[in-house]
Amino acid sequence: MSLVDLIAQADERGLAASGLACLDRCVPLLGGDDDVLRPLWASLSEADAWAQWPARLEEARAKMDAEDPEPAVTDEDHAALLARGMLQAVPEKPTEDELRAWSDACSVAALQVHRFLDHADDAEACVTARREGRIEGMSPLVAAELRRQVSVLELLNEHGKGGLRLALDASTEGRRVLRAVVSRRARGRV
Repeated sequence: MSLVDLIAQADERGLAASGLACLDRCVPLLGGDDDVLRPLWASLSEADAWAQWPARLEEARAKMDAEDPEPAVTDEDHAALLARGMLQAVPEKPTEDELRAWSDACSVAALQVHRFLDHADDAEACVTARREGRIEGMSPLVAAELRRQVSVLELLNEHGKGGLRLALDASTEGRRVLRAVVSRRARGRV
């Protein structure tokens, strides 16, 4: 099943976790520590997932780089702008429609972030075709991000709330990979 189909079929918790996982993997671009989004993940495991969501979201935003960015010049700048957009677009009192739109936008943005950082040449085909399942010639970093996005949605579809821990683990591994890529690129500029 394609990523687009998985997003179309996901429930509210799955959509929120999918968008949150995409954002979580991009935290290294926003100056956040590895646990900055943990309270939001915790909200998703609670009986009333949305009761604490607005306060926890505000706290997470305050801890990450919320400054107005400089104009994007480098691929890293473009990637950081996309990540910042994911954070700014998190619905504060989410409805299913808002979560679906946000999750879908986060999916696209996260794939673009990975494309920018991997210098993928397939700019037009990458996001649209990849999300629909056409993966031939995909760069390694983008391929790994696509697999993680699919995995998160499949875990939540299969295990419901019980899949949150597994989804968080998959996201954490992706964050480590992206942090290593960002660090390696920064060393290359020095």
